[in-house]
Parts: sequence; C-alpha cells; structure tokens
Amino acid sequence: MIFKKNTIEKKAANKNGVKRLAFAALSMLIEIMLIVLLFTSLYRVAEWVAVLTKIIGLIFVLYIYGQHKTSSMKMPWIIFILMFPVFGLVMYLLVGLNGSTKKKRKAIAEADEWLFKYLPENTDEIENVKKENTRIYNICSYIEKYAGYPVYQNSDVKYYDKAIDAFNAQLEELKKAKNFIFMEYHAIENKESWKKVEDVLFQKVSEGVEVRVFYDDMGSISFVNTDFARRLRENGIKCQVFNEFSHGINFFLNNRDHRKITVIDGRVAFTGGYNLANEYFGITEPYGKWKDSGIKVTGEAVRSFTVMFLEMWNINDKNKMYIDEDVDKYFPQESYLSADDGYIQPYADSPLDDEQVGEEVYISIINKADKYCYFVTPYLIITDEMIHAFSLAAKRGVDVRIITPGIPDKKIVYGVTRSFYNGLVRNGVRIYEWTPGFSHAKMSVADDIMATCGTINLDYRSLYHHFENGCFMYNMNAVKDIKADFEKLFTECNDVTENYKTGRSSFMRFGQMVLRLFAELM
Repeated sequence: MIFKKNTIEKKAANKNGVKRLAFAALSMLIEIMLIVLLFTSLYRVAEWVAVLTKIIGLIFVLYIYGQHKTSSMKMPWIIFILMFPVFGLVMYLLVGLNGSTKKKRKAIAEADEWLFKYLPENTDEIENVKKENTRIYNICSYIEKYAGYPVYQNSDVKYYDKAIDAFNAQLEELKKAKNFIFMEYHAIENKESWKKVEDVLFQKVSEGVEVRVFYDDMGSISFVNTDFARRLRENGIKCQVFNEFSHGINFFLNNRDHRKITVIDGRVAFTGGYNLANEYFGITEPYGKWKDSGIKVTGEAVRSFTVMFLEMWNINDKNKMYIDEDVDKYFPQESYLSADDGYIQPYADSPLDDEQVGEEVYISIINKADKYCYFVTPYLIITDEMIHAFSLAAKRGVDVRIITPGIPDKKIVYGVTRSFYNGLVRNGVRIYEWTPGFSHAKMSVADDIMATCGTINLDYRSLYHHFENGCFMYNMNAVKDIKADFEKLFTECNDVTENYKTGRSSFMRFGQMVLRLFAELM
C-alpha cells in the first residue's frame, strides 16, 4: 500500500511538529480530566455539588436550545451535556462556544470597520445583475449585505482544474511582484513545493518587495516546526501564525484559519482548495491521486482578497499596530479592462458573526437551480437545512449531484460522510465517488451560469467553525470551464447512488448515529 508508506514518511519528516501537537493535546486532555475528576470527587463529600452541576448543565442546555442555530448543531451538545454534565460542559466551553469571546469579536469588528471602506460600492454592477437575472441578483445581494463584499464586472478569472497548474501560474506571478506579496494558507509544508515559493520570496525581499506570510498553526503543525516562522522573519519576511497551538485550554481552539489566498501587488490573486504542501501537487500520493483546483483573479475584484488577508492579519496582531498603518498602497487605483463580460463576487466567511455565509450561498445556489447543480467536496457532513435543500431540488426535477472522494484521508470522517448518502439518494440526489483517490476540491456549478470555487467544504468545520473564503461567479468563462471539469470528473467516478438506496443494518445505523453526535468536531 504505497499511500500508507508516504503518509508515514510525511509525518516522520516533521517530528518536531507532531511532538508539539501530541504534547499540547496531552496537556489539554490532562487539564480537562483533572477538572472532571475534581468535580466528580466532590460529589462524594458534598451532595450539593452534584445538584449544582446538574442545575448549571440544565441552564446551559436551555441556553443552547435558545440559540439561533440549526438543530443539527444544537442537539448533539444538549444530549452530550445531559448524559455527562461535567465533561460535556467542559467540552462545550472549550469548543462549542465557537470562539465567541468579546475580545475576538471586537478585534474583527475594528479591523472590518477600518478595511471595508476600501471596497467599492459597485451599485451599477449589482443593478445590472438585477436586470439580467433576478435569481442571481438575490445571491449577490445576500453576499453584499451579509458578508460585505461587492460584485465586480471589470475582472477576469482563470480556472485551473489541476492544483499543480495553479501553483505554477502562481510562481510566475510571484516573480513579477514589484510592491507587495500577501500569502495566507491553512497549511504550509516545509518541503519541495514550498521551497520553490520561498526562493522567490527571498529574492523579492532582496529587491525591496514587502512580503507577508500568514498560516494556521493547527493546519501546518505536522508540516513545519516552530523554527519555520522565525527563519522567515530572519530573512526579511513578515510572518504571523494564527491561533498558535500550545498546552493549556484554549477557548478559541475550535476556530481555525482555513483560507487560501495569495495577493500580488493588488493586481492578481489566487485562491482555491490547495494548500502549499507536496501532496496537493502530486509530489507525494498519501491517498492515491489528489484532485484539487484553483482560480486566478485579475482586476478590481482583487481588492476583496486584499481586504480578506488584511482582516485576518490584523485580528491576529496583538499589538494592534495596524490602526496607524497606511494601507492605501495595497489598493492601487489602476483601471482594468476585462475581456470577460461576466460578474465575480469574492467573499469571506467568519465564525464570529453568527452568519453562515458559506452555507447560505450554497443553499441559495441549490434553491435557485432550474436544470442542474453539481457539488464536489472532500467531506459531506451537513445540516438538516442543507439536506432539505438538496432533496427538495432533486424532487423539483433538478439534476443534483455530489462528488466525494473514493479514497479517504480520515476514515472516521469518511464513515460519517457516507452516513449522509442514504438520506439524500432516497430523495433523488445522485452521489459519486472519485475513484482515482482523494478529491480535495470545493466547487459548485449550476445551470451553466453560476459557479463557486474556494475553500469551503460541505462540512460543519467549514460552514460553522472556520474562517473561509469563496468566489461566486456569474456568466463568466470560468463557469464553463468548471462545468467541463465536472463532466470530466463524472467519467472518473463511481456512481454509488443505487448502492445507498437500500436500508442499512441496525448496527450500522446505530454506529452512524453515534458518530454524528461528534460530527461537529470532525
């Protein structure tokens, strides 16, 4: 089994990161268990402690029940706390509150107030969309109103159906940088692929180009050690690590930066599903072939990606140096003549604003589809609302298809993913598994006129817990390219729809129900 061998080699090459993760996780587990043992022990000497714990548990259950969230997110926590009051409460405080600290919310509100003034209103563009297609206008209007990002027309999009092609194009654009380079990724691996990027970045720093690199600690922890950021800084690169993973209870632990963004001189931006690690580009194959995709955006729409990057960079800045920073230079006023008459609307999603933009955009696409809507995702762990949207569209006669991987990267998560098949296929949704290996792409396309490409999976983590980014496109040439890629993917997939129409065994149903209780943490 070659993929097992490569997986072991990948981990062995980054022992420091894995050891740090293991030590931090063990430390946190010990702290949690000590708290649980403390309260459990007190039961024996003070009956009122047990009563008080149950009362507090009931208060939290009522608090969770009253939240404006989907029942799919609330019921697992309610059951967990009622069954295990102390342990359930500790876990909910650790990961269930979704980083709802006043400090973090205030930081992001301040950053957005400072940055969003650099985005154009583009009222003419959205009015043009309204005249052309009211269905599309409804989606664009939602993104503008609730995510804060405008729709653009004077921009071009190049779609790459292979991550390596996007990566190579990205390298070429990095070499052309004159003023600044912003890079934000969930995972960076200190191996061959990154070394190619790093060589260019070091060269650009020597030429006077400002370079900033921002990565998520949890996403990169098995790929880099603590010396990685220090070495970048020593070579002139401004580097920040998001939400560093350390021992001790961290109430913001559950919220990670899952965005993938590169901005060059404010004139070109890259995003998509791929991180900067070897497996995304076929250098290693831990799970068979790897499918990923990306886009290059040129023109005024790049301004939105610049805002996204600076937002995350600055909410992570403990010293708040950004308040006095002159950022006009990152938003060039150069006019751009697009070769494409379509519309593009990059957007970001935050777990701190109680608005699930990523999920709402996907549901809107499903609801607005007339003929077909196709989705590809590495994980399929969705809420009742999304299940209903997929099912209702299929019942209306829309050709609804979802592609998932043929080879899993996480077997337990894969089991949960498959547990959703039956409820979808019995309502007419078709499920495909990409047989060559692991499909990590996150895309959708509908009716030959609208599509998305970005970082947002069809799972709870992406839809509710992570900082994400996506890109909605209408009537652009890239929409046709994405549709063509889906058609190719279907020929490489196994249509498993009929396999999951029949009932499951009682044992399997029970196991899947238990796994779904923990789906929010996967």
